[in-house]
Amino acid sequence: MAAEEDTHQNPEALTEEQAERMLADMNELIRAGEEMRKLRAEMIKLFAGFGWTQDRIAQLTNMSQPAVSKQVAKRKVGAPSSPMGLSLDQYDIPWLEGRLWGLAEEISETFDTARCTRYVNAIARGKKRFTPQNVDELRRLLEEDLMLHQAEMPGSYRDAYDEISRGLDIPAKSTTVTASASMRRTLAHRIQRDQLRSDA
Repeated sequence: MAAEEDTHQNPEALTEEQAERMLADMNELIRAGEEMRKLRAEMIKLFAGFGWTQDRIAQLTNMSQPAVSKQVAKRKVGAPSSPMGLSLDQYDIPWLEGRLWGLAEEISETFDTARCTRYVNAIARGKKRFTPQNVDELRRLLEEDLMLHQAEMPGSYRDAYDEISRGLDIPAKSTTVTASASMRRTLAHRIQRDQLRSDA
């Protein structure tokens, strides 16, 4: 009891609960960083597959050319991969989740009172993962935003949401996708946002 009182009275002491919270936040950042490094390596292989030069990839990724060359060499050692389609009309779950994320992020940045903003920020920081439960919650928040801001919102937002929702409710029977789920989500997220902006 005396030790506990000393901990509360001494501002230089750190409680176990404080340490636990601090380390949990650090571990989340480390995990997110590791995932981002893996994703960047996959993206480098994708760009090389598009025929981009290693110098150009190095500029885009803010890496040295030798580091890019090493990643490209790993790609050549592996089995050849078929070119990845970049059309929004794809219906594997990671692709649809990426589109949902892109739509939510666009709504969050467009409307100050968007209900989905906290969830979008948590996804961006790696605090929320794409589990079925989290995807369902993001869909629920998006539905609220689509209702609340219907008058000011372009019709393309609702059209995109309806298409994504149908795909998530009735998943495609068979898909031949070789890229990782993380890469598929990231690509779909970016392409969806660009499409919404071009439609606006």
